[in-house]
Amino acid sequence: MSTFSIQINAWIQKTKDDADKIVRYALEEVDKRLVYRSPVGDADYWQRPAPKGYTGGRFKGNWQMSVGSPATGETGVIDKDGSATLAAHKSVISAAKAGEVYYLVNTVPYAKRLEQGWSRQAPVGVVAITVVEWNNIIENVVNGVKAGTSAADFAQGWQTYKL
Repeated sequence: MSTFSIQINAWIQKTKDDADKIVRYALEEVDKRLVYRSPVGDADYWQRPAPKGYTGGRFKGNWQMSVGSPATGETGVIDKDGSATLAAHKSVISAAKAGEVYYLVNTVPYAKRLEQGWSRQAPVGVVAITVVEWNNIIENVVNGVKAGTSAADFAQGWQTYKL
């Protein structure tokens, strides 16, 4: 193989690797924004008292990430701070490749109401804000990959401005 062919093949591989990084970093960023913005039931905001034994965090714990087709059903996870939900998504994110279709869904029956602003904690929803931020997310991720920013640096960056 000629030197030129070797250089072209190396460039092609780097481009593929960078595209995969962009997908992984963008998935992680969108995932964190959706999970951290998800309201957790707080009876202080309610007109009626919480049912006996109620624990908030069902909506936050029900975010599901999948490849190829959307997840169905509920997870049954109660996750007040989002850490268990984000941890559950790490395996999908770490294996993410450009060209695949990824889904982030929340199937609790009241998800649509929360998105429509029925929660004082998320008066303009969760998904809509993230959709508006999509171009900025991608721009930051692409620029970060170009600059050699690591996955750990991206994760740390989110923590500094977590909502």
